[in-house]
Amino acid sequence: MSDKIEKTIIVGSGPAAWSAAIYAARANLEPLVFEGANTEENRLQGTLPLGQLAQTTEVENYAGFPSGKLAEFLNSAIDDSQKYMMPPPSEEAHAVTGPELMNLMRQQARNFGTRVITDDVTATELGSRPFTVDTLENGKHQCHTLIIATGARANYLGLDSEEAYKNRGVSACAVCDGALPRFRNQPLAVVGGGDSAIEEATYLSKFASKVYLVVRRDVLRASKIMQERLTSNEKIDILWNHEVLEVLGDDDNGVSSLRLIQNKEQTETSLDIGGLFLAIGHTPNTKFLGDQVELTDKGYIRWTKSFRTATSVEGVFAAGDVADDYYRQAITSAGTGCMAALDAERLLAEQNLL
Repeated sequence: MSDKIEKTIIVGSGPAAWSAAIYAARANLEPLVFEGANTEENRLQGTLPLGQLAQTTEVENYAGFPSGKLAEFLNSAIDDSQKYMMPPPSEEAHAVTGPELMNLMRQQARNFGTRVITDDVTATELGSRPFTVDTLENGKHQCHTLIIATGARANYLGLDSEEAYKNRGVSACAVCDGALPRFRNQPLAVVGGGDSAIEEATYLSKFASKVYLVVRRDVLRASKIMQERLTSNEKIDILWNHEVLEVLGDDDNGVSSLRLIQNKEQTETSLDIGGLFLAIGHTPNTKFLGDQVELTDKGYIRWTKSFRTATSVEGVFAAGDVADDYYRQAITSAGTGCMAALDAERLLAEQNLL
């Protein structure tokens, strides 16, 4: 175990984690970030370092990054040792991509002295302070405050073909990706039957020529008001009792169609689309916490004070999608990361631990 008791440890590496690190570092909290490990297990479940945003293409809705020729800026802003993690920057004007934005945030945190360890936190001991975090390869570390910013991974169908076309027509966030040029004026499909699926389909109908809602049952789980919104939208068709068997497309153009099965009659059909959106829920990354922190009925960390990031354990704070099951946007995650760092700093000051 490390002899040093850290003022704050941050677990995660998405917008919430890096924003927390930037604010904590500038407040002289000397934050230590565990950004996750580069393991095959993390790759398969979508929890590699830099978070969900690093798995997206262009990010058009993060404030402060209008489209432009970013190559020179990226080359000058990011340390040479980290450039292997990024695709070569395009000389053409484009919105900042997910990997670029995450590497910029990471670099900004490191510029102010944040220490980063590329390792997973596998367990925590939160029964008394200082807290202890146990890692995969770097032993145990202690801290006075802990910021959990591990996010929530989108649930997918688990098809090999779905994996093959992620970011080439397969997405789990309509608000993030729906306005991209590849999806405009194209027929699109959304899989799901709850409120989130209807929200995704409704949002996509602003850009798509047609939206197909693929529902595996003959009823919706969504609330009545959401169902009314769905049925009043002429651009959305519901495919009842259908399931996706395969995502089809090619390397040049991405997704072009779906192979579906009507599960009552066991008949297969084909559906021509330009994109597939999954709206079948998210799984918060909280396993390493055990049952030490209070969760919501959906498995997200519960914030115990209004407009604060405090959890049920004093000194443990939660930021981003690990606690937010409603907005799930990069910019809102970054905001709660800032809040968590400020909350940690104020607690440390109150308890004379600075």
